[in-house]
Amino acid sequence: MKVVAPVRVERTYTQRLCARPDVVFPLLCPVRETEWVEGWDPLVVITATGKAELDCVFLTGQDDAESIWVITGYDPDRYRLVITRYTPGMTVARITISLTENADQSTDAAVTYMYTAVSEEGKEFVENYSEEYFVEFMKHWENALNRFLSEDGEARREEPPHE
Repeated sequence: MKVVAPVRVERTYTQRLCARPDVVFPLLCPVRETEWVEGWDPLVVITATGKAELDCVFLTGQDDAESIWVITGYDPDRYRLVITRYTPGMTVARITISLTENADQSTDAAVTYMYTAVSEEGKEFVENYSEEYFVEFMKHWENALNRFLSEDGEARREEPPHE
């Protein structure tokens, strides 16, 4: 057996979203993201409910490396989501999203991406996953979601999820 130290990077950014967590949380779903993320189109989503749920599996790869995503933590009562993403021959990632309501009924979304390399190609990816790139990615995501929340009256009127 060969045991090696991980080649890993972790980045966290807190987005400010213009709706309450009970409105935002259902949009953090491989199916619902097609409504607000330009170009997001999973190849397949395996889900009993048709939406995000614990152990939901989805596959991507039409525009970049094929990846397998699994929702490994799903707590709609605490507005917390954990996703594990495996890109074969490259990286394993853990994406954690925690939502907190602010006094003005906006939401802080703490988003953490942690990538671990599983190959030389993955090591190169991890070493080049800069803070600047991550912040730009998070701001793009934040702007897209806020635009959707501001423009889509249905999303703002949606009832809180009942589980």
